[in-house]
Amino acid sequence: MSKVFVLDTNKQPLNPIYPGRARMLLSQGKAAVFRRYPFTIILKKEVSNPQIEPLRVKIDPGAKTTGLALVNDNNGEVIWVAELQHRGFQIRDALTSRRQLRRSRRNRKTRYRKPRFLNRTRPKGWLPPSVNSRVANILTWVKRLSSLCQVAAISQELVRFDTQQMEDADISGVGYQQGTLAGYEIREFLLEKWNRTCAYCGAKDTPVEIEHINPRSKGGSNRVSNLCLACTHCNQRKGNRDIKDFLKGKPDLLKRIMAQAKRPLADTAAVNTTRWKLYENLKATGLPVEVGTGGRTKYNRTIRGLEKTHYWDAACVGASTKERLITSGVKPLLIAAKGHGTRQQCRTDKFGFPSRYCSRTKFHKGFQTGDIVKAVVTSGKKIGTYVGRVATRATGSFNISTSNGLVQGISHKYCTHIHKKDGYSYVQ
Repeated sequence: MSKVFVLDTNKQPLNPIYPGRARMLLSQGKAAVFRRYPFTIILKKEVSNPQIEPLRVKIDPGAKTTGLALVNDNNGEVIWVAELQHRGFQIRDALTSRRQLRRSRRNRKTRYRKPRFLNRTRPKGWLPPSVNSRVANILTWVKRLSSLCQVAAISQELVRFDTQQMEDADISGVGYQQGTLAGYEIREFLLEKWNRTCAYCGAKDTPVEIEHINPRSKGGSNRVSNLCLACTHCNQRKGNRDIKDFLKGKPDLLKRIMAQAKRPLADTAAVNTTRWKLYENLKATGLPVEVGTGGRTKYNRTIRGLEKTHYWDAACVGASTKERLITSGVKPLLIAAKGHGTRQQCRTDKFGFPSRYCSRTKFHKGFQTGDIVKAVVTSGKKIGTYVGRVATRATGSFNISTSNGLVQGISHKYCTHIHKKDGYSYVQ
């Protein structure tokens, strides 16, 4: 099961321990709760000459969700796993809204505004804020885990697919390219390129096979640009016929398939751009960074019999993955990036006109929006216990976002702190 992080009295990380051991230390008064998420205790007495085992942080970056895992390389034990949900799309929408509001305001205030160009230069390595936030979230958690345990190495899925291996079979040896791993690279890429559907009939949620658009018997190659996905029925119907003969009565479908097949690997390169930015930042930490591809990750996960999740993908990143991973009882911590609020001085209606004032006071009754609280309501219509992120008001009547929905109008008198605001929400 997921272990509990332990700090000594000087806040130096020790070996993570099992929850039962942590409960015993807490009940005996030998330790206190240091953090709720991820759960961490701090000892009240100093430990002399502790034997600390090094751990590896493994990362599977994704556009919406990133998988994180802590693994002991010596015995293959998975210590801790998490899924980190990003807010890149929210940032993109917020920037779009801000741009529209500013543009409309300038049009209302001025008839003509001299164009400005000198302030438009972007620094080298610039990334859009929506993409950069994903990199920043991952780095935040790498640093946070490094402060809670002895992190000795990092593994990152650097590229979704090994594009060079797919394009040039001889780039690093025919034996590798024709091996099992190469098949995983190509299959995983085709699943992404063709959206896991049959190219001919559009069938979803059905087993698909790799299909040669131009048959091998008629001079077709094994290049990825000549491959697509087809269900068993369509694959058998087509056989070794030319695709133009097979789709003679469907010119629109033929045109779409040929256009999709000719799509370059530029889409993959665009996805990999942010991973390289993350890789550069991870290297800057000074820890050794191992990299792997999405095909290797899938291969490692499949032969170990693990289900498809972001955190198990993370545990299987890279060649350092042990042949046997100890995963029994491990439960993921679900993390969602929420940001730190807004600097907007007033709220606007859908037309962009100011509608209400936004208070600049962060703290109300000792709480601030984003704190995770526990409210035990003992009277009134809302009797019960509620745990979640709080939205504060100056009146002292708060809203709490729980796993079951939003609860409004909870008095601050019933609330106690569980976890101070850090820009994230958590579900264990």
